[in-house]
Amino acid sequence: MEFLYSTDFWLGLMKIVWINIILSGDNAVVIALAARSLPPQQQKKAVMFGSGAAVVLRIVLTVVAAKLLALPYLQIAGGLLLLWIGVQLLSDDEQDEGEGKEYGTLAAAIRTILIADLVMSLDNVIAVAAAASGDMVLLILGLAISIPLVIFGSTLMIKVMERFPIIVMLGAALIGWVGGETIVQDVSLHDVLAVNPWLHYAAAAAGAAIVVAIGRSMQQRAHAAT
Repeated sequence: MEFLYSTDFWLGLMKIVWINIILSGDNAVVIALAARSLPPQQQKKAVMFGSGAAVVLRIVLTVVAAKLLALPYLQIAGGLLLLWIGVQLLSDDEQDEGEGKEYGTLAAAIRTILIADLVMSLDNVIAVAAAASGDMVLLILGLAISIPLVIFGSTLMIKVMERFPIIVMLGAALIGWVGGETIVQDVSLHDVLAVNPWLHYAAAAAGAAIVVAIGRSMQQRAHAAT
């Protein structure tokens, strides 16, 4: 327990918590969008289980993230998966309104949260691991503290989405933005991106536009079919 009296330990812990505050915004959006499709009594469970499992997943990913990011085409596949998740979450929103509202399942919501967090956390965990400087106690403690931060952010987002439906579309667009960024950051495109740095923002904007366009189109088809 001597590490508790170390200034370096507390400084490192503060850095990790701050990094998680900055990087957990998109994760909170995913959790809120997925939990929003559940009955009100299950939303808190999805937020708690999803947030806790996502942090545990980040701890595991920290060990292998650097090696995974070195694999060609992995981030392209992950980015495409994020685009698909964004489209699904946005298109499902049409079914979440009105008296005939259809609810999803808790297992499906948690599965969506974990898949999205798996992809979105690959880059994030490298920043956290760097702040921990190899101290596993510091890493695990810092990530554990981030659980209530993600839970609070997700709970707040659910309330905001209920009051302002436009936030749902913006949240889906954010997932698409991250998906586009993830695709273009793949190691196989490193040289292309180095020569054309503008592709980073172009791909991110394209990802957001694709998710919104396809998601809204699917919403309109579902509405026309009813």
